[in-house]
Amino acid sequence: MSIVGGFDVHRRQITFDYLDTETGRLVRGRICPAHRGALRRWLADRFAGRADVEFAVEACTGWRFVVEECERAGIAVSLAETADTSTARGSKRRAKTDAADSALLRELLAGGRLPESWIPPEQVREVRAVLELYKDLRDEHTGWVQRIHATLFHQGVPQLGAAVASVAGRARLEAGEGLSPAGRQAVMVALRVMDALDVELAVLHRQIRSWANTQPGCKALQAQYGVGPITSTAIWAMMGDTRRFSASRKAVRHAGLDVTVYSSDGKRSRGHLAKQGPPLLRWALYEAACMASHTRAPDHDYYAGVKERIDHKRATIAVARKIARRSHHILRELGDQAYAAA
Repeated sequence: MSIVGGFDVHRRQITFDYLDTETGRLVRGRICPAHRGALRRWLADRFAGRADVEFAVEACTGWRFVVEECERAGIAVSLAETADTSTARGSKRRAKTDAADSALLRELLAGGRLPESWIPPEQVREVRAVLELYKDLRDEHTGWVQRIHATLFHQGVPQLGAAVASVAGRARLEAGEGLSPAGRQAVMVALRVMDALDVELAVLHRQIRSWANTQPGCKALQAQYGVGPITSTAIWAMMGDTRRFSASRKAVRHAGLDVTVYSSDGKRSRGHLAKQGPPLLRWALYEAACMASHTRAPDHDYYAGVKERIDHKRATIAVARKIARRSHHILRELGDQAYAAA
């Protein structure tokens, strides 16, 4: 490549740094505002018709439209893994700036040392967006349930536990027994918000289920006990093409379920989960692993042994690692078929 560069993406601007290796000319600057149209015009003005251009962009929020516009313009683009890129920077001797970040990406790319991350195809990007919306709405729904529990406890009303969503529990809440006027108002608002969220969640649930039941990779993952349409789609979308992992333990590391070890230059003590990977992937693996508590589950004996020695949470995480390894092998054996269109 005669032109090698890096993009540092922020909400207000995209900082660029590229080098023409033939002339030695180094160009730096900013693209403002940071949106698809401005980037498209900038790429067309500078690199239209050229096939010897390559840029790197860090895998943080905003990478999607940058990658898509580079691909549209015929420019080679690499996605840099965030944590490993930060490690490659080394210890900071001065304040980090956007210009320094884009220059680092350019240097790593030019030197062949860029820690590359997988760029998912278009259908995976779309499914990821739907899954993230579903998870956000689910978390918000859970938050409103917790608000109801907190209000009941604060006003000394007997707790409903999991019965909040039941017909009897709903009737008790609407009656407002034991609640002050403000407490009853808070509970009624929470119920109305939960009803609206339930409607949206139902639509998304049907959409994801329909996808999972027609996509080859998701269908194959559902052969595992505890892996349903939602969790299989999340594993499929967030784990990505597992052929890029040389071993199943690397799939576990990608999920952030590996345990950290002590190192003299680290800031975290040993024994904690790394949590470096996609949170949605960890959530799906953990949700599927919770089913190991069922006596008919294939991993129940293993789960029960770890639970007896340690506790339920550690046992569930251990089973989640097993599911991650199995998922790695299932998707790897399917090959290109794993990411065929639904």
